[in-house]
Amino acid sequence: MASVLSLPKMNVPEKSTPATQQRSWEEINDILYPRTINEDEVIWRDRYTFFHERGWELRPRYRPDWKPSWLGTSRKPANCEDSIYKLAPIMILDAKSVANGVAVCLKGITRKTKEIEIGCFLSSTELVRDPNNHCVPILDAFRDPVSPNIEYIVMPLLRPFDDPSFWFVGETIDFITQTIEGLAFMHSHRVFHGDLTGANIMMDARPILPDGWHPVMLDTSTDGFSVLKPLARIDHPVRYYIIDYDSSIRLLPNESHFINDLGGQDQEVPELSLNKPIDVFKLDVFTLGNVFFKDFYQKYSGLDSN
Repeated sequence: MASVLSLPKMNVPEKSTPATQQRSWEEINDILYPRTINEDEVIWRDRYTFFHERGWELRPRYRPDWKPSWLGTSRKPANCEDSIYKLAPIMILDAKSVANGVAVCLKGITRKTKEIEIGCFLSSTELVRDPNNHCVPILDAFRDPVSPNIEYIVMPLLRPFDDPSFWFVGETIDFITQTIEGLAFMHSHRVFHGDLTGANIMMDARPILPDGWHPVMLDTSTDGFSVLKPLARIDHPVRYYIIDYDSSIRLLPNESHFINDLGGQDQEVPELSLNKPIDVFKLDVFTLGNVFFKDFYQKYSGLDSN
């Protein structure tokens, strides 16, 4: 007698109904758009009132009593600005001025560095009047109310210098001119940057994005989902700024500009392999030149000559 083949019982999937489909979408939305802030955002939520009293207002998401605006409505979380959360555990967040609504950037810094001291020096009333000063303005500086080793600086909200991309040769010439001016200005005041890579050069994009942009979703407007339509820099010139003085040093009048143990990101500096003191001013020049080489010469070809 032939043996009977025994097959395992199949699990028949639950028949899809409008109710189950709705439940599935809600579960997916809860994963993509959590109803609570993440652990990297708690520090900002807990200091919302502190910053507001200082004159800087965080986005609605960071209010102590925040509830997702899409709950109980037919709105999609993706179309709600307060669904956009912080993606990295770095001490940087956007805000706006309570007084005039201007967008700014808050940055928390440990007091063991000279970043705040150097930044405030380069933003002093006397130096900020110099048109060659392309150092990011420090609008405010203050200590954390809980952690005495943390201080905050407030800066204008900026964008990466190459976002959006360059369209015309004249735009690249303007970038090169401004950054050389800015570096020469720093060196004239015996400040060397130490890490002048492309990541530390940004732009005030308000001339080409007059209605603003979202600080996290950079390709969208302030609402977090409408697509940006930037104007051309050639017709609406922007200003470029040098940021981040974590590796910077302000030299005394007679202090040597040859030092060891530099911590910049550019590892192609020739002198780094020689194991001897480096001329810090030459290092800045090389690093900025590497930006021109990698981010322009190697990247762009056929730009419009207008």
